[in-house]
Amino acid sequence: MKQYVVDAFAPRPFTGNPAAVCVMDAWPTEKSMMLLARENNLSETAFIVGGNGRYHLRWFTPGCEVELCGHATLASAYTVMEQIEPGLDEVRFDTLGGELVIRRDGDAFLMDLPTYELREIPVTHEMTTAFGARPSRAVLGLDLICVFDDEETVRAMRPDQTLLMTIPGRIQNATARGTDVDCVSRSFCSKLAIPEDPVCGSAHCQIADFWCRELGKSEVLAYQASERGGYLRCRPLGEGRVEIGGEASLVAVSEIVAPLP
Repeated sequence: MKQYVVDAFAPRPFTGNPAAVCVMDAWPTEKSMMLLARENNLSETAFIVGGNGRYHLRWFTPGCEVELCGHATLASAYTVMEQIEPGLDEVRFDTLGGELVIRRDGDAFLMDLPTYELREIPVTHEMTTAFGARPSRAVLGLDLICVFDDEETVRAMRPDQTLLMTIPGRIQNATARGTDVDCVSRSFCSKLAIPEDPVCGSAHCQIADFWCRELGKSEVLAYQASERGGYLRCRPLGEGRVEIGGEASLVAVSEIVAPLP
């Protein structure tokens, strides 16, 4: 089995969000995929099976399988269009989250992803304690989005990972309006065994939707203010879909030689 390590939302290696992409002729067991995800110890390991521009795609964190992952989808699309079928301009993935279409746009790749209905919920003492700062607003979709008045609050926060697990949402996001970009965010994923996702595409399916409505814009440029950092071009498409784009960089190609259970 060949494995690629790709930095997503990264114009150069060692920035953005790293994902492993395992290219296979047939599916191994779920136990094998889980063991590889834990061995890689990246926020996501993607597994793809297929060809001729259409693949089945599954994503595993070190803790579980997930129904949607943006950065590992971008990494998988890069792997297909640059390494497996070079010159291809579009790839389709069948996933737990439905069909995903990714197309090339110059040096970037644009993903057509599902978004989630958002509803405003009360800001609670538990949110304030978990993040170490009081949000001005809280919005819940699949993930929790806590909005802060100052981007420096988001950049500097050191949340309590244990307390984050007690508040709503699959992922707990902190976001604020940006100075040099439209919005700045961070994504904490304690419930998925990931303290902080370097650049989270699936979270931005919701963060971008929120900020486009809040700012009255048809698209936003978002910055994930993690240690590695990364930029995302985000454009709601309507009817529950959002386009998220970014570049990717290849870091390593390896062969999995250990026998899989």
